Amino acid sequence: MIENQRHLFDIPEQVTYLQCASQTPLLLASVAAGKIGAARKAHPWGTLREDARREAQEARTLFAQLIGATADDIALVPATSYGIAVAAANLAVEAQQEIVVLEQQFPSNYYAWHHLAETRDAALVTAARPSDGDWTAAVLALIGSATAIVAVPPCHWTDGGALDLVAIGAACRAQGAALVVDATQYTGAAPFDVAAVQPDFMVCSAYKWLLCPYTLAFFYAAPHRQNGNPIEFHDGARQSDPGHTENAPDYAMAFRDNAHRYDMGERNNYITLPMAVAALKQLHEWTPQAIAETLAAVTDRVAAAATERGYAVPPAAHRVAHFMGLRGSEPPPRDLDARCSEDGVYFNLRGDAIRVSPHLFIDETDIDRFFAALDRHYRP
Repeated sequence: MIENQRHLFDIPEQVTYLQCASQTPLLLASVAAGKIGAARKAHPWGTLREDARREAQEARTLFAQLIGATADDIALVPATSYGIAVAAANLAVEAQQEIVVLEQQFPSNYYAWHHLAETRDAALVTAARPSDGDWTAAVLALIGSATAIVAVPPCHWTDGGALDLVAIGAACRAQGAALVVDATQYTGAAPFDVAAVQPDFMVCSAYKWLLCPYTLAFFYAAPHRQNGNPIEFHDGARQSDPGHTENAPDYAMAFRDNAHRYDMGERNNYITLPMAVAALKQLHEWTPQAIAETLAAVTDRVAAAATERGYAVPPAAHRVAHFMGLRGSEPPPRDLDARCSEDGVYFNLRGDAIRVSPHLFIDETDIDRFFAALDRHYRP
């Protein structure tokens, strides 16, 4: 169990922040690193470019270690939607084949598959929200000989309902289907092992549970998927020395022979990369396993208090440890989150769920304050 880490963030005592599934606050160390990066850009005649290239590789390596991969397996991209677009551009789907997604899946992992299904005359098959909370069984029931792609997360973004991706990955391989994972709501707050899951592609936006700044995501491509086509064309994806086009008139046409070929343009961000490195180093110090175990105690308490009040929560066997959605018999008022924010309590409404997503700066006082605010404004 990790002791309360509020001192590593700039969060006033009167604020109860339970919106980490939307946006985590930056660590003080990341804020300091960002200021250093900005200062370097003010003096670009220094080691600006060399530092950024080094930090890009360091960020790749730190993220890769979190998921059991190598730095060569990781591309730096701006968003989950970008990584999903790369995956969709590099996976074969024939007419009448199927692409499996979840009901109310996050848009970044939906639109590209909807478009691909339409253009290939394939079917987009949706796993309905299960009444018993067992998303894994709902997805497995849809995987068959017609399945070409399964595009799912480790947990549902609205309420933390969990999926067993090891079992789903095995079912995909048995049918010759590709597995694409949006791990944005999971990686950093819980252990993820690519060797166990064996996704073809996995992408993770960094501004949530990785504690990083916005407009940065990490894209994993399995070794057998590192020979595909990127969706944009720039020198950084080519087999050339850094900056070669500045010093020579020729062009390198061959792509890099690893996942770096999928990098976004201007990947060497002078400000966000040092911030990301600081955050990822802290996650390594805590470890995702310890974070999950610590937050499980918090969310278990939330679940118990919510159940006493008549809320429905995902069953313990079918939810992740780091966040959950509470559902009443009637949908909550659409301005419930705004009302509670006036009391210094911040959470998200997602569909008909009150999404509660804490981090290591939350303690029992915060949970009591959350329910006190909820009780004042809404009863299930």
